[in-house]
Amino acid sequence: MKSFRTGYNIHLLFIALPAILIVAFFATLFTGSVRIPVPEILRILAGGEASRPEWEIIIRELRLPRAITALMAGTGLSVSGLLMQTVFRNPLAGPYVLGISAGASLGVAVVVMGFSFVTGYATVSVPGSWVTVIAAWIGSGLVLLLILLVSFRVRDIMTILILGIMFGSATGAMVSVMQYFSTEAMLKSFMIWTMGSLGGVTASQLRIMVPAVTGGLLLSLASIKVLNAMLLGENYARSLGVNITLARVMVFFSTSLLAGTITAFCGPIAFIGIAVPHLSRMMFRNADHAVLMPATILGGGIIMLVSDIIAQLPGMEGTLPINSVTALLGIPVVIWIVIRNQKLTGIF
Repeated sequence: MKSFRTGYNIHLLFIALPAILIVAFFATLFTGSVRIPVPEILRILAGGEASRPEWEIIIRELRLPRAITALMAGTGLSVSGLLMQTVFRNPLAGPYVLGISAGASLGVAVVVMGFSFVTGYATVSVPGSWVTVIAAWIGSGLVLLLILLVSFRVRDIMTILILGIMFGSATGAMVSVMQYFSTEAMLKSFMIWTMGSLGGVTASQLRIMVPAVTGGLLLSLASIKVLNAMLLGENYARSLGVNITLARVMVFFSTSLLAGTITAFCGPIAFIGIAVPHLSRMMFRNADHAVLMPATILGGGIIMLVSDIIAQLPGMEGTLPINSVTALLGIPVVIWIVIRNQKLTGIF
């Protein structure tokens, strides 16, 4: 009877979560400083013409790309957090545990602050430009390459975790030095980027972001059996015939592809990667990644869309930094994780 109820609850949740995700996605289109009637929004989405041309611009060029960006960011960061928590068997591991975010920040800092210090001119003034995105990609990619080279020589996964934290601290120290010598304008531009933003991604950038995040999600879904084996430790996984080195490369690459891409386009967004996997475990009461992976994808999309709605509540002329909203939602979950740590140890 218990297993029947558990299976019934899982199926019920997998019916409810997609419905909530769809509602949250359309709710973001209805939210903003400019009030647009719902029939007009539906007409625009259906390909028709609105009563006012500016409404079409707002929906098609601003709100729709923003909603898609929130969906991609939420799913990608949540899944990368699930991957890290499973591989390191650490409940507080997140997508930035390998220094991917720090590497992206270093790349952006070099472009935004480093070049301006050398040349004396403001080379990049708007976070989210292609130069910023490419710099963040290069920075996160170099950190990933360094981690992969270390993983070929080091077998202990906890040692790799510690080295990843050290790499992140080193790159963070380099960023701090650049901030100290940066001009006021460049420092302000960089700090705005670190707050995270979903509204700076254009339709042309989505053509790169969506395939990259989708590729990372597909790699993660292909790793479900390996992740289930690694839950009980690498020795157990080896006894099942799992190639640990190949598994690490696959997981690290998919994590970097997800977290690196999202950080490049949206800036560093905190707490989603840590909180959402635990919320999924709490809701589904299941450690099987065949259940957790789709649950985390759906939950991450919902949380980020809701965060975006809060960031631009009706009546607000401005938009709150997305990092502030995700922190307010994620910190209580992290506190709960620490308090309930003894009950969580059996999952990892």
